[in-house]
Amino acid sequence: MTDLATKALNIEDLRQMARRRLPKAIFQFIDRGSEDDIALRHNRAALERIKLMPRVLHDVSGRDPSIDLFGKPHKLPLVIGPTGPAGYVWYRGETALARAAAKAGIPFTLASNSNTAMEDVLANGGGNQWFQLYVWRDMEASMPAVERARDAGFEALVLTVDSTVPYNREFDIRNGVTFPVRITPRNAVDTLIHPRWMFGTMGRYVLAEGHMPRYVNIKIPDTATSAEVRSFLTKNDTLNWDFLRRIRDMWPRTLIVKGVLHPDDAVMAADCGADAVIVSNHGGIANDAGIAPIDALPAVVAAAGGRLTIIVDSGFRRGSDVLKGLALGADAVIIGRATLYGVSAAGEPGATRALEILAAEIHRTMGVMGLTDLQSITRDHVVLPGQLSA
Repeated sequence: MTDLATKALNIEDLRQMARRRLPKAIFQFIDRGSEDDIALRHNRAALERIKLMPRVLHDVSGRDPSIDLFGKPHKLPLVIGPTGPAGYVWYRGETALARAAAKAGIPFTLASNSNTAMEDVLANGGGNQWFQLYVWRDMEASMPAVERARDAGFEALVLTVDSTVPYNREFDIRNGVTFPVRITPRNAVDTLIHPRWMFGTMGRYVLAEGHMPRYVNIKIPDTATSAEVRSFLTKNDTLNWDFLRRIRDMWPRTLIVKGVLHPDDAVMAADCGADAVIVSNHGGIANDAGIAPIDALPAVVAAAGGRLTIIVDSGFRRGSDVLKGLALGADAVIIGRATLYGVSAAGEPGATRALEILAAEIHRTMGVMGLTDLQSITRDHVVLPGQLSA
């Protein structure tokens, strides 16, 4: 798509382009939260209630939005987070996202339930890559993925801890969504009226690889039926702090715990040897009554910011949102749906366009706030609800 720069002026434009290209069931799978979408909406509302406090008459002609994260420089304060459906919305969408991240100079995180082999994504995507781990019902069957990621050379392991029970996504049941994806009488019409996705994504897998997309980074028996695969992919509800210590012993590089909202849990993660936490409610998917991460962030920073790198996600759609997160103490912001919309709309160019949009908004907002670098941003740059001054 050569006219993305004029057609996609913001992330919402990419979202609408993705909605038109994808079948309804797939689009709602990536777009919605759980139950009544309360947490999903609250993530945005919480960010929108926070206001920025600009400063004027600063020379901001030389603005630099770069950061250092885990000892490495990155061009933007962003990380592309793990989005499992990337390979379902675009052929080898994981690699497209990794390439977009590498061009933008930020890390990319590969999800456990991706459809492209982790070694291929690492080799063909380039840049700084992290690997995200879900722990399935069969805990020991989850461990080979840690060893593979370690041996392949991923720079960080992201252990997701807020998804130990199934999500309550009633709309997925109504839409007949199944993973791995199957074409059924229930979703056939929806598939047929979206030929760009049917032929451009599903068709390419069948022609190039001889099969529909499947999970290649999870140790599932080759003879497993679809029902057995779904049962295997049930999350493990026995996880505890001892398991985190076990992962710490297995993983020699940066270890990140994703899904922390309570400050005491951040302290425990530090006690267990984690290097970082991601303050996250899984984009509103895990718990529809959960607190918004941006609301939880200040307490987590106060409790463990001196011991851990603090990253935040969920609901970030504008560059100004990113600066709000940084002003409240985050070291970086993870984006998930923003680039997933982009890759759904137009593959790697779409993901690249999403990052271009966010980069331009960050750069512009820095100027409005009187900032030349992100190391200078402080709590004084934001006003929380109910406050007359910062």
